[in-house]
Amino acid sequence: MDYKELTSKLVDKCLRLGADEAEVYLQTGRNLSIRVRNADIETIQEASSSGVGFRVIVDGKMGFSHSNDLSERALDDTMSRAIAFARLTTPDESNVLPSDKGFTDVDGLYDPEIARVSMDRKIDMAIEVEDLAMNDPKITHSSGSSFGEREGEVYIANSKGISKSYKASICSVGVGVVAEKGDQRRTGGEWSSRRFFADLEPLDEIAASAAQKAWELLDPRMVPTQRASVIFDATVAPSLLGGIIAAINGERVLQGASFLQNSMNEQFASSLLTITDDGTIPKGTGSSPFDGEGVPTAKRVLVENGVLRSFIYNTQVAARAGVESTGNASRGGYTSLPGIGTHNLYLTAGQYSQEEIIAATRRGLLLKGVTGYGINPVNGNFSGGATGFWIENGKIAYPVEGLAIAGSAAQILNGIDMMGNDIDMNRSFASPSFRIADMQIGGA
Repeated sequence: MDYKELTSKLVDKCLRLGADEAEVYLQTGRNLSIRVRNADIETIQEASSSGVGFRVIVDGKMGFSHSNDLSERALDDTMSRAIAFARLTTPDESNVLPSDKGFTDVDGLYDPEIARVSMDRKIDMAIEVEDLAMNDPKITHSSGSSFGEREGEVYIANSKGISKSYKASICSVGVGVVAEKGDQRRTGGEWSSRRFFADLEPLDEIAASAAQKAWELLDPRMVPTQRASVIFDATVAPSLLGGIIAAINGERVLQGASFLQNSMNEQFASSLLTITDDGTIPKGTGSSPFDGEGVPTAKRVLVENGVLRSFIYNTQVAARAGVESTGNASRGGYTSLPGIGTHNLYLTAGQYSQEEIIAATRRGLLLKGVTGYGINPVNGNFSGGATGFWIENGKIAYPVEGLAIAGSAAQILNGIDMMGNDIDMNRSFASPSFRIADMQIGGA
């Protein structure tokens, strides 16, 4: 079936049925999940799916309906429901659809080789990565290993002339393990996700990382409550910075629910902090040629040397704000309306290795795990439970747990005084390690 032609025809049919404007979002896909535990295959699940969502506007009112049945009768019923729902809602002048017919060429979104790799090899990979992790003498149990893959196509068309599609794939392999010592029990896990099968990390590296994460925090100590430096490891940095991204969501800004709502083009953080959102990175796990409603993706600097440069919008929220969409409409699939989200987020790396940052720290915490919600996007306050390693005189002294770290966004973000270079750009939120010069650490 020519789905691109179908989406355009469905737009026309929505208009004939009474819609003033219409958008059709069609998605097809295939998923595979292999789960292994103690070398036994627990589950193998493979499924194909397809579905379509209709967003329509009638007299300024918006309605939405979706269906996983692509038969003509089901599609007609779904379109009619969307139009009926629209007539029941309240009109809003920001109920508009995008008209940008542009298309961003993004390399490396689809790997046909993933589907050609034999099932036996994928099972063997899940078994092998578990076996490698269990070979570490400090590991006592397996939490299970897995291989997964997903591929699919997205088609979008609307009455403003948009008709676009793209195909994408992703695969992953990983393992979780347990280390026990006396009555202590620690878990650790590591996964590698890539657009291309050949780019997956070596299984021995995945296994070694999972095992180390499980045993490295055994025999933790407590430290007294004090103020000291905190080094955010690259893996936990998003727990702090996610609050910034939530605070620059254009909808939050319009609602007055952002601590950054009045900070456009103002310095609110250290000059070492630059955050970029880029939906065009080749092979990026968050890359795509257009966003969830058809607006072309782009590279956009959100924070430049500590200065806020951009909020993020989809088309509807941008219309309310009197600006243009930034290409940040996010979509959970054909069953949902567009929200606002990011593509590939990354911090600009600095010049220091994590070892150099540790060596430059007289006393402090290397943060490896944090619980809580990070920076509150409404008021900018930060607090969370912390685990990691205590640093004395530039060296890691011992693991610690049961700590709490707290502060305001202004204090924390302006306190960044060293930025690392240990960034993994394969993550959809990539950050190097960085140090905050002084934070409140709650301990014994």
